[in-house]
Amino acid sequence: MNIMQNRFTPTTLTIAGSDPYGGAGVEIDAKVIQKLGGYAFSVTTALTAQNSTGVKGLFAIPSDVVKMQLDTLLQDIKIDSFKIGMLANKEIISTISKAIEEYNLKNIILDTVLVSSSGTNLLEPSAIQHMVDELFPKVELITPNIPEVNMLLGSSYSGDRSEIEQMANGLFELGANSVLIKGGHSKDKDIATDYLVHKGCKPIEISTPRVDTTHTHGTGCILSSAIAIILGRGKSLDDSTRMAKYFLYKKLTMSEDIIFDYCEEVNDRREPII
Repeated sequence: MNIMQNRFTPTTLTIAGSDPYGGAGVEIDAKVIQKLGGYAFSVTTALTAQNSTGVKGLFAIPSDVVKMQLDTLLQDIKIDSFKIGMLANKEIISTISKAIEEYNLKNIILDTVLVSSSGTNLLEPSAIQHMVDELFPKVELITPNIPEVNMLLGSSYSGDRSEIEQMANGLFELGANSVLIKGGHSKDKDIATDYLVHKGCKPIEISTPRVDTTHTHGTGCILSSAIAIILGRGKSLDDSTRMAKYFLYKKLTMSEDIIFDYCEEVNDRREPII
């Protein structure tokens, strides 16, 4: 089925920070959502000053302004799925948590953004436990990379296949419902394998060839927003994750080009995603 031929246009709300460089945050989320046939709404949690070399500054949006953005959209629009990214502080986390309850929100993907690749804290360290307590039980999927898993668990995992079930169980003990442990930081030089794990189930391996590129800014945003929009179309979480992983892989193979435009087949049945 060609998604672009489907008259149904799903809506996805991205709740994240703004990246003026355009490669991460609400900017890249909106590009992904629109590219995959959805309509993107956004709530901005923080303004940043960043470029290709890293984050130079961060200013959290006041939580009452975040609440106003959420209420204004959710009182007017039916949202099919949600992607949550950078949260900045406890107050914003609490605001989003209350909105999830008040509006009975579903199909939520939480990208556990903690620290930028350049070393800037994107969530106040004192707010990490607050995110765990307030959001982990309320979202369908969290998508940490290996360093984020280690920060959350106080561990030192390397991302080897033999460690995945331990890592997932540790995240389940924190309240997560399903986890996608991203393998971009693993030691495998040829294959990038992510592991989707549901409570009580064996890990599902989702692999693509590793792409030799330095253009990895915003990959977590791309993956999580792609999962959200595909989930909003009615696909299962498993299928949404597989299809999003392939979408990200194809973007990375074209990362030397600034044009964010391609059409590829993505799942095992070779159905086009766009």
